[in-house]
Amino acid sequence: MRKITNEELGRPTPEEFARMERMPVTVVLDNVRSAQNVGAFFRTGDAFAVERICLCGISPVPPAREIHKTALGAETTVAWTHEERTIDCVRRLHDEGYCVLAVEQVEGAVTLDAFRAEAERRYALVFGNEVEGVDQEVVDCCDGAIEIPQAGTKHSINVSVSGGVVLWNFFWQIGPKR
Repeated sequence: MRKITNEELGRPTPEEFARMERMPVTVVLDNVRSAQNVGAFFRTGDAFAVERICLCGISPVPPAREIHKTALGAETTVAWTHEERTIDCVRRLHDEGYCVLAVEQVEGAVTLDAFRAEAERRYALVFGNEVEGVDQEVVDCCDGAIEIPQAGTKHSINVSVSGGVVLWNFFWQIGPKR
């Protein structure tokens, strides 16, 4: 078994990527305070071809050294916006026809393994602050919630790791044709 070189992977150039089909998913970061977590979302968003990332509240925005450190340039290939209030972002996404889902441990949440994405729908996934999670006012405005099943003693996993897990699930269900 031989490792594949970067050249052999056949990844698109940034220009080709800009023209590619996107997964019908927008990521919303609700006051995610760590620039490294934000950068990880950019890198994961690039990998799974999300439509865009909405950075809300105190979430750091590019250009920023700490974002670039984990994004490795994906902050220039994934579209992003910034809004002062997450609730305003979520309301706008509703108006644009998105099904908005909090990734949060709440009453009535569907476990990720049981969730089935519909190919004809557009989704906005709201990920919350590293300590407080998704703000309750934002949860109240969402169409539903997804929870990642866990078996360990801790009550949560890192927000950017959660992003990878959830976005992979959506990617294999409704991601663009490769």
